[in-house]
Amino acid sequence: MKNPDRRQAKSGFEQMSFLPKPKFNPHWPSKATFPGEALERMLSGERLTQPSFGLTKWRLSAYIKDLDYMGWPIQRADVPNPHGQHPIREYWLDTETIQAARGDA
Repeated sequence: MKNPDRRQAKSGFEQMSFLPKPKFNPHWPSKATFPGEALERMLSGERLTQPSFGLTKWRLSAYIKDLDYMGWPIQRADVPNPHGQHPIREYWLDTETIQAARGDA
């Protein structure tokens, strides 16, 4: 490929999908695991960062990745670190996902 940039549309539009949105059907982790604890806290509306989850636990990002693999649509963003200069990652579930998990949707 000589000019790969020329082969891609640069209009800023997303590709339309004619397929229906997949049904919300994630796998539930065991409550006795760290991914289960993280999910339970996010289902209560809490936004998690590594300091808020607990510094004695391994890596929150690894537990979030497990939840991603299980089908949970975890939202994430970088936020200022209150204890340092580098930003940290914050994780949460949107309201629609929380309602669907509770059966309210």
